[in-house]
Amino acid sequence: MLDYDLHCHSNISDGMLTPTEVVERAASRGVKVLALTDHDDMDGLDEARDAAIRLGMTFINGVEISVSWRSHTLHVVGLGITPEYPPLVEGLRGVRSGRGQRAQKMADELAKAGIGGALEGAYRYASNPNMISRTHFARYLVEARHCRDVRSVFNRYLVKGKPGYVPHTWSTLPDVIGWIRGSGGIAVLAHPGRYMSGRVGMGKKTMRELLVEFVEHGGLAIEVVTGSHTPEQYAEFARYAREFGLLCSCGSDFHGPGESFRDMGRLPDFPLGCRPVWESWQQLVSLAAA
Repeated sequence: MLDYDLHCHSNISDGMLTPTEVVERAASRGVKVLALTDHDDMDGLDEARDAAIRLGMTFINGVEISVSWRSHTLHVVGLGITPEYPPLVEGLRGVRSGRGQRAQKMADELAKAGIGGALEGAYRYASNPNMISRTHFARYLVEARHCRDVRSVFNRYLVKGKPGYVPHTWSTLPDVIGWIRGSGGIAVLAHPGRYMSGRVGMGKKTMRELLVEFVEHGGLAIEVVTGSHTPEQYAEFARYAREFGLLCSCGSDFHGPGESFRDMGRLPDFPLGCRPVWESWQQLVSLAAA
């Protein structure tokens, strides 16, 4: 089992727990090295780092950034970033600025489908109003008994082609990788299996084209073991990692108890032949532990 968890969320973005509670849960489940990777926001890093130091864990600064690539929305995780790096700070501020407008449009679309009060309901679940997201809408729709759980809400209302889905243009792949690299971090393509699923998922040819661009712009790693991947996908994306010379990352993508694909910690080992992302960052780990 891996004792690294390099992808998880707090209530600074769309998680259910505070940064301190996330770290405490990770420690209780055997995690030794943790990265907090909130969506498009780094405000939880100081609190999480303090908790990790108190619990004797190694903490890695992280963030998960939203990217528009062709017709797809992707996520790129930055590991070992410098949160004070001005282009990263300004870039994330720009990404966040569009969330409020998208939320209003989502509420309007849900109202057309007969679901009222969605905007106010979603904001009740958003501890950080600047980070209002589809997940907050999903929690409200579960509360209002339109669906039994968050995953069902996404499938019925909040993915492309469904009544509450609103397209949005996020950052570009070159910009996001540039912000991460410029801040001293490692760019990781998050949960790639999710981009190949569903009716509008990309095929293998498009995935290869994405990975070519990702590497050309300086991306260094890909998530192989992650909460939403199946064991077959662990092997599939390990093969992509070898083909494109990418390092392999892992993380639960934890958002909250009972709501995530997988709880924190106790992740299965990488398939044989994977080069872990931490092979390239021993200096980062040493600095974080100092």
